[in-house]
Amino acid sequence: MSEILNALLQQEAILQFNRFDSEIAWRLGSWIVTKARKEELPIAVDITVSQRCLFHWSSNGAAIDNEVWIERKKRSVARFGHSSYYLGRQLAQLGQTPAERHYVDEANYAFHGGSFPIILRGTGVVGAITVSGLAQEEDHDLVVEALAWILRKRENVPQI
Repeated sequence: MSEILNALLQQEAILQFNRFDSEIAWRLGSWIVTKARKEELPIAVDITVSQRCLFHWSSNGAAIDNEVWIERKKRSVARFGHSSYYLGRQLAQLGQTPAERHYVDEANYAFHGGSFPIILRGTGVVGAITVSGLAQEEDHDLVVEALAWILRKRENVPQI
């Protein structure tokens, strides 16, 4: 397995919650919004747990396409249980398309960075936090930075 895939799996192993609720979603989403407004990032952000939207925001600079990307990215996380960036890098390493590897239509799934699983220790994946609007690596890094902040694990998370 490549170094980047290992780092992405380590991020998933470290960035896990003991509990996750609407209050945590609000704090997490608000942190991203504050950063996006300060840096004028043209993004949309979504936090969904058990198919229930707990937080959603779209900046003035975001495009309607960002909403479509969010749905496709978080659908990938829900189905395959890994970050959308990990899934895309895995496909690239294998030299396969989503249709070849997973028998899915890219109109419904996106294997590009920006959606990260919300993982509860002892339970598994319960939802996803998704950002769209930047380059895929930047979308992914923004989500990881926010998760590391709220979980107070900034020093422990491998960078990619």
